[in-house]
Amino acid sequence: MIRVVYAGLFFMLAVSMNGYSQKNGNQVKVKPDSVKTDSITYELIIFDIGFDTWLATKPPMNYYSKGYYETKNKVYVTEWNYRNQDPMRFGDIYESRIDYYPNIDYGLELNYRLYYYFRYFEEKNHVKLLNTSR
Repeated sequence: MIRVVYAGLFFMLAVSMNGYSQKNGNQVKVKPDSVKTDSITYELIIFDIGFDTWLATKPPMNYYSKGYYETKNKVYVTEWNYRNQDPMRFGDIYESRIDYYPNIDYGLELNYRLYYYFRYFEEKNHVKLLNTSR
């Protein structure tokens, strides 16, 4: 029960987990989808009209392992947050900090969508978050 309370408090704070760009209308949020006895399901909401169409052209979710997506997302989130802290250098397209915790199991689908959101963001904004995108 205490885990559910902590998880609830965490997600009240983690609603700030979004990558938003006023210029391009990009926004990403992670929020709890449903709460069960002592487990929680996460949902990634992306408010970018073109993302789902773009995602449909990418490999299926099981193309890479969950571990692959988690590893890439850790690196992407670190770089995103680094750029978010210095808008004078990197611009204002990294408007919000992303709270992604490696010790939380977000599941395959969320990690898949988050990974491809970063790829979509790179392609759409003509930037490279990482030295290599793959």
